[in-house]
Amino acid sequence: MYHKQSITSAYGVDIPRIIYGTAWKKEQTAVLVEHAIEQGFRAIDTACQPKHYNEAGVGQAVSICVNRGLDRADLYLQSKFTPLDGQDPMQLPYDPKANLSAQVAQSFQTSLRNLQTTYLDCLVLHSPLANKQQLHEVWQAMELIYDNGGVKQLGISNCYDSKQLQLLYSNATIKPAIIQNRFYARTGYDKSIRAFCKQQQIIYQSFWTLTGNPDVLAHDIFSKLAIKYQKSVAQLFFRYLTQIDIIPLTGTTSKNHMREDLSIFDFELTADDCEAIEQIIYQ
Repeated sequence: MYHKQSITSAYGVDIPRIIYGTAWKKEQTAVLVEHAIEQGFRAIDTACQPKHYNEAGVGQAVSICVNRGLDRADLYLQSKFTPLDGQDPMQLPYDPKANLSAQVAQSFQTSLRNLQTTYLDCLVLHSPLANKQQLHEVWQAMELIYDNGGVKQLGISNCYDSKQLQLLYSNATIKPAIIQNRFYARTGYDKSIRAFCKQQQIIYQSFWTLTGNPDVLAHDIFSKLAIKYQKSVAQLFFRYLTQIDIIPLTGTTSKNHMREDLSIFDFELTADDCEAIEQIIYQ
């Protein structure tokens, strides 16, 4: 039985194989993150982007759980620096007139205050900047935070151009340890990017995992597997992803679904079942 519920990054960081995502939770963020941690989630993804995330709500929940006895070291906290074009101009977490390096530093300090922590387990660039020099400047600012011990590893999100990822990797002193993308048909399921990630020991995280794959999840193979394993379609798809070393994010607001998502490590799909799922994904 495949019980290992974490994967170790190239930087020696243990990352749980399923992450609770906090986008769009708004005023319910604190309650939902508290529920997620109570149910057993030990990885939380957020961002310093008030437009889509209530990062302070995540911190409130983490603080409550730590005060109840949770060891901060047992929790994987991952946040993001979001460039100006992804921010709400009325809710900026840093000075828009500052240079990019200062914006990264200010955003990181805002995240630490919001999350009530002294460090992050991963700092992610929310989306690559189109200008190569600007991308390099932002990444160098993130590397400085790493060098100063503020974060254990770095990552990038919403990067769907394999050449762009390869260029970032080749130019970076501190290489990206994770990439977080939508895993869906429009991008060909990032096949070339995932091949590069495997080669360079970059861990692939998927968001919008269920919502982005309605046709796949509606396929007859999942109905048959649901009967065989007595598991839901969501559980089966999440389990498949973990077995091919993809870490899915789940943003469920249901305690029952939280428990179901965490129980995917109670069973293992056979190699034939994984092959059948792969065929419908790439058909």
